Amino acid sequence: MGRSAGEKAGRERAPVSAYRALAVGTAASLAFTGLIWLLAGRLADVPHAADAGASWYYWKLIEPTAASRLTAWGFYLLHQVSFWALIAYAQFKYAPRTAGRSRPRYSKSLRSVNYLALGVNGFFIVLHLVQTHLWYDGLAQDVSIWSALGSVVVMLVWVLLMENPRRGLFFGKKVGFPRRLTDAARRYHGYYFAWAIVYTFWYHPMEATSGHLIGFLYIFLLLLQGSLFLTRAHVNRWWTLALEVAVLAHGTLVAINQGEGMWPMFAFGFGGIFVITQMHGLGWSRPVRALVLAAYVAGALAVYAPLGWGRLNEVLRIPLIDYAAVFALAAIIGGILGLIHLLRGTRKEAEIR
Repeated sequence: MGRSAGEKAGRERAPVSAYRALAVGTAASLAFTGLIWLLAGRLADVPHAADAGASWYYWKLIEPTAASRLTAWGFYLLHQVSFWALIAYAQFKYAPRTAGRSRPRYSKSLRSVNYLALGVNGFFIVLHLVQTHLWYDGLAQDVSIWSALGSVVVMLVWVLLMENPRRGLFFGKKVGFPRRLTDAARRYHGYYFAWAIVYTFWYHPMEATSGHLIGFLYIFLLLLQGSLFLTRAHVNRWWTLALEVAVLAHGTLVAINQGEGMWPMFAFGFGGIFVITQMHGLGWSRPVRALVLAAYVAGALAVYAPLGWGRLNEVLRIPLIDYAAVFALAAIIGGILGLIHLLRGTRKEAEIR
């Protein structure tokens, strides 16, 4: 005999594993990046102004139109507000701040809000491709390239601060930031991350240069990560590390394609952050970590020997900037928390009076 209608309905309602969604989403990200590449020929005739240096963004219209600006900014704002609203709803429902519980409840399977987030981000990814081919321009027409780059840098620095209690900041040693500061960084990181990712996503038209393709694939994976909030996949250490280390590949490949010989700074700069901080959250033994560090040092010496030892300081630039930024970010978050505490105290005093 066939199975009952109730049994069939039960199978249809079986929850989808967050890791299955992660695998399917990664494959879809790769496929959509391929679609951008396949459609690239349709953008070949878009006119661009001559490159004017490091602060100039080449891929924008010479003469923007009302439609190009309206669609870029309008779709960006719709995407941004939608993503923020989903994060706020998820926190309100699944990560309430109560007297006895402040940590979120992570699920092995997708919740309805995850389906909504995946659908919303997927819709805007398709919409951006359509918008590029109809009106082309992104936010780059009106804001600096440094704002897009800076937003992602702060996001990566935020991860270093947020993960300090688990893996430390310097060779496994933890910096004694106040717990309330790191708790706040963890609880509210989604709002900043959503802004940095969505803003950068709409900054660029969906061109098919190697830098654009690598960058959009990275953004797609970050949007996937953001859509899986409050699931076990979202906090898997190997997956989150892959997203952190992806910037090493992205920065290095873009630098290689630019052909200015600056790729070692990105490769060994971000590689330095890996050996100083990131690998210490993986549970590797001391001998394994020592071997990785030795390989990193040997690689840097081998690359810089023919380039000249005067350039060896390049490997320190990105780590020095990022670690200084960690303390600056901690100071900013601490200042905001202190101001909130002061305002609440002032309000309570006013109520008592």
